[in-house]
Amino acid sequence: MKYRNVGKSGLKVSEVALGSWVTQLTNDAQLDTARDIVRLAYESGVNFFDCADAYSGGDAERFLGETLKAYPRKELVISSKVYFPTGPGVNDRGLSRKHIFESIDQTLRNMQLDYLDLYYCHRFDTTTDLTETLRALSDLVSQGKILYYGVSEEWGSARLEEAQRIIDRYNLYPITVVQPQYNLQDRYIEHEIMGTCRKLGIGITTFSPLAQGLLTGKYRKGQPLPAGSRATWQPDHQINDLLTDENLDKVERLRKVAEELGTNLPVLSMAWILQHPEISCVINGASKPSQLESNLKAAGFVIPADAMAEIDAITGFHRFERHVG
Repeated sequence: MKYRNVGKSGLKVSEVALGSWVTQLTNDAQLDTARDIVRLAYESGVNFFDCADAYSGGDAERFLGETLKAYPRKELVISSKVYFPTGPGVNDRGLSRKHIFESIDQTLRNMQLDYLDLYYCHRFDTTTDLTETLRALSDLVSQGKILYYGVSEEWGSARLEEAQRIIDRYNLYPITVVQPQYNLQDRYIEHEIMGTCRKLGIGITTFSPLAQGLLTGKYRKGQPLPAGSRATWQPDHQINDLLTDENLDKVERLRKVAEELGTNLPVLSMAWILQHPEISCVINGASKPSQLESNLKAAGFVIPADAMAEIDAITGFHRFERHVG
């Protein structure tokens, strides 16, 4: 396993991280499989384990905390997130000082930890002054409850720049990391966010590297949906909306690139993300150990320049730049 710094901080994380979105583990066999995945990750050199208080109403935090007790704390980088509702109360949500302080204490109890390595704002809170949010997070660093903090989705370049001005004005601990969705299907962070992070020294820990499963290659044009796949049960139909003929044609072409490089499409997709120096790691999920074992091969996998150019041609991505005159 290879490791990278998170932005300009001294914190190092494995190029491939494990996300814990545990839901509906209703029997011992499912729990044993989830523990096996965590164990395989740790034994393979993964040191970064990502979670959130919104996942399964806190059950994901409780599962991950209990499972990681088997391993030395100093070897682990553990994260969670705050924003989404944790109860019925009017203050049980958002990024107010009150909710942040109450949420971190509950998260630490859930995970049986004294501190978190990374703490993310899961979304942007338009109802709370940004200064209040940043001061609260900086105070948590001062208190030793978190070591670094960052943000996730809905934090575009303008908001990151505004946050940096507030941080400079009040001499607060800085934003260390962002966690956006990023994959061959959704490259929006290349328009502005990636450049802003480069300028500010912010690391990028990406999620959804396989685009809800589109980039696994298991969905084929003209073929029925694989039994038990996400497209057969996902309530919000995110993956179903991606299964267009155009996207599936791109997947077939990308699959051929992977085969020419002696690998499979998931590894190619994750390794492609890691070719960008701004990226600190790729957060992947796995429902069985064999999936994780395959995905881990993305760490250190080098894609030649000609293959990178071919991938760009297949995806048809063009960075937005406005020209006048």
